[in-house]
Amino acid sequence: MTKLTIDELRKKREEAKKSIYLRDGEFRGRIVVHMGTCGIAAGAREIVSTFLSELEKGGVKDIMVTTSGCAGLCSREPMATVELVNTPPVKYGDLTPDKTARIFKEHVLGGNIVTEYAIGIGSEKGG
Repeated sequence: MTKLTIDELRKKREEAKKSIYLRDGEFRGRIVVHMGTCGIAAGAREIVSTFLSELEKGGVKDIMVTTSGCAGLCSREPMATVELVNTPPVKYGDLTPDKTARIFKEHVLGGNIVTEYAIGIGSEKGG
């Protein structure tokens, strides 16, 4: 294994930052499926598969799908958070593949929040 130079590490850091901060990257949105033990038990794997299938069907390349741990609302699993550039993140709960497909079409592609499935809108960050 070859050692990386400082410049190579800086380049990798900048590339990683692009995937973390939507505004700096090539993506216009991110879908986070919460995959804690409670989420997996409630069907989160099916939700990830549905989002990935919708991306592929639509040929959508500017939305990233990623996973995280438990979001703290185990009774509302499976859950996902949709974050689009310059809009507040929306957390959806009690998801099914049908609800997920609708959220993808209406919110991710159309920009309209599916309020009947939303359990939280806006950042959870304090300050």
